[in-house]
Amino acid sequence: MALVIITGLSGAGKSVAINALEDMGYYCVDNLPAKFLVSFADLYGMTDNKEEKKIATVVDIRGKDTFGDFDQAMQELSRRRYPYHIMFLDCDTQVLLQRYKLTRRRHPLMEDSNCSIEDAIAREREWMKRIRIRSDYLIDTSTIKPAQLRERIMGILSEEPESDSLLIRSVSFGFKEGIAADADLVFDVRCLPNPYYIEELKDHTGLEACVRDYVMSFDESRELLSRILSLLEYLMPLYRREGKRELVVAFGCTGGQHRSVCFAEAFAAKMKESGYRVVVSHREIEKNRD
Repeated sequence: MALVIITGLSGAGKSVAINALEDMGYYCVDNLPAKFLVSFADLYGMTDNKEEKKIATVVDIRGKDTFGDFDQAMQELSRRRYPYHIMFLDCDTQVLLQRYKLTRRRHPLMEDSNCSIEDAIAREREWMKRIRIRSDYLIDTSTIKPAQLRERIMGILSEEPESDSLLIRSVSFGFKEGIAADADLVFDVRCLPNPYYIEELKDHTGLEACVRDYVMSFDESRELLSRILSLLEYLMPLYRREGKRELVVAFGCTGGQHRSVCFAEAFAAKMKESGYRVVVSHREIEKNRD
């Protein structure tokens, strides 16, 4: 049973994440100093003489000086061959500023200094950079609601993956609302015929057969999908070899309602046929959901 370590930027949704894991039956501890990570793993399920449990903790900048022990703790967990996954929650700076304005909470790095909240976020982002790079799961919460974050986490952790398995997340987005910040691979499908300009299709989405049939009726659409699948067939073993746990493949069009949705769905279906674990999400459609 792997230890799930939730970390990331203050205000990015770590409380929502740890509550979601608690609802999934994990034994959870919030704001654990990094130097106690190994002891936490020892006490709750990692040692041979104890019953295995699902355990998770939040380790973040609130630990301040003790946060510097994070790398050492990771090395010790690896030395003892304790399996662990790092889930990093990121967020756009302007969105974080708005969240702090609404909640009127102080950033943890402002407690011991007179810096502005913008400077505190920038300092935290710099401190977190190395951990973000080594994370197993990266979730950008800039454009998603708390309920959608819960769904995303439950989708990632609902099944116990095999040790070398790779979760694929197929995402659609609209360039008008900004690129998918947490994507590993981004494919721009604006080069394909746009159903928005077909009067009877513009008010539908790529989840509907009428739009899907139109987009995929073109030779260039089918050829592009085939080439993307061939590229992923080559890349997947390389990602697995490097120990990557999640691969986010994003498809973008102008508004994020038509072509990108069709491709995210078609790509996901093909990857599922090949035996991969796949989660599909459509950013612009889900963002407008009640």
